[in-house]
This record gives sequence, structure tokens and C-alpha cells, in this order.
Amino acid sequence: FAHNGEVPKFTQPKNPQSGCGTTEVPMLGRCTELIYLPVGDTDSEAVFCAMLNALRAEFTTLPTLPVLYEAIQRLSCEIVRGDEKETIFNFLLGCGQFTMFAFSWPGAREGSKVWNGLHYLVRTPPFKTATLKDVDYAVDFNETNDDNDRVAIIATKPLTHLENWKEMERGQLLMFDNGLPYSRPYECAGIERCGRGLSSRSFPRTEICPNQYAYNIPKLLRRLTCKALGKNEGDDCSVVWAERAVDLGCGSGLSGAQFRQCVGYLTGVDLNPEMAKEARDRGCYDRIVVGDAECILQKEHEDTVGIWGYDFVFACDLFAYIGDLRPMFNTVRKSLENRGGTFAFSAETLDESEEEDCDAGFVLQSCARFAHKRRYIRSLVEEFGFETLLSTESTVLRQHDGQDVLGALIVLSLPSERSMIHCHARNRRLPTRSFPILSRL
Repeated sequence: FAHNGEVPKFTQPKNPQSGCGTTEVPMLGRCTELIYLPVGDTDSEAVFCAMLNALRAEFTTLPTLPVLYEAIQRLSCEIVRGDEKETIFNFLLGCGQFTMFAFSWPGAREGSKVWNGLHYLVRTPPFKTATLKDVDYAVDFNETNDDNDRVAIIATKPLTHLENWKEMERGQLLMFDNGLPYSRPYECAGIERCGRGLSSRSFPRTEICPNQYAYNIPKLLRRLTCKALGKNEGDDCSVVWAERAVDLGCGSGLSGAQFRQCVGYLTGVDLNPEMAKEARDRGCYDRIVVGDAECILQKEHEDTVGIWGYDFVFACDLFAYIGDLRPMFNTVRKSLENRGGTFAFSAETLDESEEEDCDAGFVLQSCARFAHKRRYIRSLVEEFGFETLLSTESTVLRQHDGQDVLGALIVLSLPSERSMIHCHARNRRLPTRSFPILSRL
């Protein structure tokens, strides 16, 4: 365990072993008994012991990786809760022989300009020379690594120039295995099934049920989209009904595999280069682009305006990582307006009671994923001129802590720019000089 930050709840705990009175270390989760006690008086030791006590109380058998991921995420959020502004909580936690967890709750100490967070970098072949930022020193990793290596580096700030360092989001938990970061339960389950979970000679091991943590969103969204468009909903659909499509947040390519037979030319976009590589290796995309989905679409629109666009845009499990969806809706609209087409996506949603308690259109959940108000999504559909073809509002999207997480699957349509102009001109009998105004609207 390694920790950088400042956790008010665990500052200067008293240790009964040193004769300082009763311990003040808070109990987390289901903990009712303190087994692990800090030797020193740092918040790092105290918070580590509190997490160990909570995990000991939680499990009588070795948990699977997705279960352990959810437990660590829940404990991390509990540690921060109530002191969100004052807490700086960045830690690494090694679990077992293969995996390491990294959690970030960044911030700056009072009176300091130093930002304390977590950044990570994944180096893959072909390796290049890296130059440190703070000293004049360079290393040619092509001489120290071979083609079988993959290296993940986690640090409080970027250490080198001209490398693709990524800052972790506030409240984000990543599980690193074999040099790759994972943040979704079904991804952790895949690592578990590869035999890289926890092992022990003393504790029995829990097995994953075959259908547990199955990632069904792509299949459900494809079937709903086919139904909305009047196409074959079966898994054997071989009719191409979209010329050019883009998969936003394609991940390892499971979503692209579902839509591949329906699309003539398929582009995948993902922020994580390693996940994009897995998607490329899956062989279901004609093109893979690494970067932020909204920025990529915006740049393509600016570079190719009036030449071509997409007629199908889909996003499986992407909006759980985006709070304000307005910029994304705006960019997707621009990508579709030249050809006209379909926009399909999934979104975790709030129930009616939670919607009343939320002033904004979205809320960051304790699992560091965003849930959105249904009426917020409906307002964006109306604002950007989409039409709802078909939607579901109580679909099980995933499981968290053994409970079903409900959300919406939505299929929208947008007429092409030309058809909208033609429709306005025919209905209103407007002169030709009004067309550019209608186009901008």
C-alpha cells in the first residue's frame, strides 16, 4: 500500500498499543472489530488498516476481481464522503500476485500550488527514448525492453517529456494487470477467468458464474436499433443499413463486433490506446482512432465539412463517464447532419425520487460513474433536433454490489441537412436566400 495525500478522517489516530488511549480510527464498511492497528500516527497507516479491517469483515472467502474492485471502490468513496473538499486521497494497493489498484482523489493542500493527483502511462513496443522533466537525463527503453514487454507507470505527476501521460479522474479506480488499466467489472471478470485472480493456501476461492458480469449492452443496443429501423433483430443479421458508422468509446471492440455486419465502414474511437489496440486486434473495425470521442468528431467535422459524415453514431457505456452531455449531443448532431442518420446510446439513469433531489441533469455516483436524469436527456433530444425512434427506460445495464443497475437504451434519428432545408422550403415557401439561415438552425 502506498498513499499520497491528506485524509482528515484519519489524521493523527491514537494507538492503544502505545498507551495513548482508545483508538480513533474510523471503521469502514461492515467492520465491527479492529484487528489491524497502525504502528505510527500517519493518516496513511490509519487508512490502510481501516481498509484491511473492512475487507476482512466483508469476505470469508477470497473475492473475485470484479467483487474486489467494487468493494475497494465503495470503501474509497466512504473514506472521502463528507470531507470531499479537504481530502486528498491517492493510493496504490497491490492485491495478489498479478494485480494492483490505483485510486485518485486529487487536490492541493491549503496555501500550496502543488497539485496532488495520479497520472499513468503505458509503454509498448516499439519503445522509444524518454527524457525526464526535472533533470537532464534520458533513457532509451528500446535497449532495456524487448517486444514482449509492456510497462505501466503510475506517478503523482508526469515524469517525462513527449509521452502520453493520462491524469486519473476524481474518484476513479483502475485495476492494473499485465501492464493494462481496467475499470469495468466485466473487464475484471475477464482477467479473473484468465487465472490471474487472488490465490491462497488458507482461504477458499469464490468462482465466477459463467453469465455473471456479462457485457450485454452492445447486443441489447443493436437489437433495439434494428427494431427501430425495421431491420432484422436476430444475431445473424447480415443486411448493411449504415454506410459509415462510428463507435464512441469502443473499448476492446465488443460493441463493434455486434454492429459490424450492419455497417459498411466502421470507425472505432477510444481514449485508451491499449484498449484501442485490443479493438484493432479484434479485426472488426476499418479504422481505429485514439483520443477523446467528442474532440475527434469535432475535428473530423471541421476538416471534412460538406464532404462526408456519418449516418450512424453509437455509444455503448460511454455516457457513464461523461457528466454534461450537451457538447457531445452538439458534436454528434454535426457529424450526422450532412447525411442524416441514427444516434444510439445507453445511459444510466436516476429514478424519479433521485431526480427530485438532484438540481443538475446528472450526478456522480459512489462508483465514480455518472447517472443522468431522463428529462435531462429528453431536453437534449429536443434541443438538438433529434427524434426518438425507440427507447427503453428500465433495462438492466450492469450489476454493482450484486444489485441490478438500471438505465435507458435510446435510438434517435436526425434528418439530413438537405432534407430539412427542402422540407422547410416546401412547407413555408421560403426564398432560396433563407436556406443558409435554416441550415445553421
